[in-house]
Amino acid sequence: MKSNVGILPSSHGSYSIRLTWILSLVVAFQIAGNTTPSPPNILFILSDDHTSQAWGIYGGILAPFVKNDNIKRLAAAGATLENAFCTNSICTPSRAAILTGQYSHRNGVYELDDALDPDTISVAKLLQASGYNTALFGKWHLKKKPAGFNDFLVLPGQGRYHNPLLKGPDDWQDANGGGKEYQGYVDDVITDQALNWLRNQDRQRPFFLCTQFKATHEPFDYPERNRHFLEGVELPYPDNLMEWGAAATGRTHDGWPLEILGHRFEQQAGKGYPGPPFSLKGLDSVEARKKIYQKFVHDFLRAGATIDDNIGRLIDYLQQSGLWENTVIIYTADQGYFLGEHAYFDKRFIYEQSLRMPFVISYPPEIPGGARLEDMILNIDFAPLMLDYAGLPTPEAMQGRSFRSNLQGQTPKDWRHSIYYHYWTNQPERPAHYGIRTSRYKLAYFYGKARPGKAQDVMPYPPGWEFYDLKKDPGESNNLYLKKSNSRIVKKLKGQLDALQKETGDYW
Repeated sequence: MKSNVGILPSSHGSYSIRLTWILSLVVAFQIAGNTTPSPPNILFILSDDHTSQAWGIYGGILAPFVKNDNIKRLAAAGATLENAFCTNSICTPSRAAILTGQYSHRNGVYELDDALDPDTISVAKLLQASGYNTALFGKWHLKKKPAGFNDFLVLPGQGRYHNPLLKGPDDWQDANGGGKEYQGYVDDVITDQALNWLRNQDRQRPFFLCTQFKATHEPFDYPERNRHFLEGVELPYPDNLMEWGAAATGRTHDGWPLEILGHRFEQQAGKGYPGPPFSLKGLDSVEARKKIYQKFVHDFLRAGATIDDNIGRLIDYLQQSGLWENTVIIYTADQGYFLGEHAYFDKRFIYEQSLRMPFVISYPPEIPGGARLEDMILNIDFAPLMLDYAGLPTPEAMQGRSFRSNLQGQTPKDWRHSIYYHYWTNQPERPAHYGIRTSRYKLAYFYGKARPGKAQDVMPYPPGWEFYDLKKDPGESNNLYLKKSNSRIVKKLKGQLDALQKETGDYW
């Protein structure tokens, strides 16, 4: 359900909402039609880059090696999304999309160095206006002072893994300044603060609590208790680990291969990266890549194990305090991440490992345990979903849509059958691109141009299209755009892509 709310164009081309209109809308809706006497609490847990390959509940070669007891608890109690996708696979833009329910071109957060305007509409501001007690602990990464939260303690910038600084409303300086040091591993500290807030918050009001972990962001660090996890275990390799650049696949670019990460391991061992000194001396290219992969994924899974530990602490408290039954719990990551697929690390691309967002949700009164939802969900749908559970309408300014009925097995007949993606940052090996994904096909245009006002790098490859049949080539290792037998479906997809750009207002 969407509500028409007056909107004003902001200076960055997105839309801002007059707070008085928001308050009027919320009050009017509650008086006129909200029949829920006690709206549920909402616990939103977000991690950084904790990709679906490392969750264990999505299968894959790493599933037997993942520590995921508490992720499995949530999945067993609720639903797992099989096809959740981000609209721009990079930390700051994806977090902005989650909070605002808007694409990057609407909320003005296109790239890592963009800031979310505090006047922009957000799920936090709407829930706060409706009477929710709102709080945020952990990684923020949206540059400006958080708006819509009664309480917050956030990391300056990326923050650090050990003995982190956390800053609140009283010591906010700027995106990277301010803060008080807390002893311990960052995500343990974040969970401590979230639990302290839960124990002391007003039980007469519903809460909206965002607990946002730093792991598993590079440099993939972990606490001492997980240092020996998977020690001595050789992890299996993805089938396409030994791809060697664009020429091998027909891609329009090379991307960032693991060798870049290996160089960082060599240069920063004992500094930013955990573990003993790292060397590739004397190894051929194949053995070197395997060694990089093993260190990378071991460290990644150790960091991920710590996330699972702390999800368990939050679940335990809710169950022991009697809050479990009336709390919507969501755990997701801000996007996916490559764990050696295509010989890549990092994210950004429209390819599956980067595009997909893992997502589990528990709400005992409504969601059957162990459910798996196949519908196509976007990160801009998360805010409307949470508003729906709170008994609030989705404002017209939000571009996403609640999938509450989908989670109850009642998918609307007009639900989407394709998604639109646009990655705006332009770099020589990771060019700007946009595309469409359907249940079977993917078409993307790598145009390789910076936004107006941004420096334009010299691009090593010309603009180009990529087309994949996900049924025949789920690994996306063979670009078939130039194959004549695909011309008909490619033409159809281009038409659908154009329609999605018009529908979402992505004119640039």
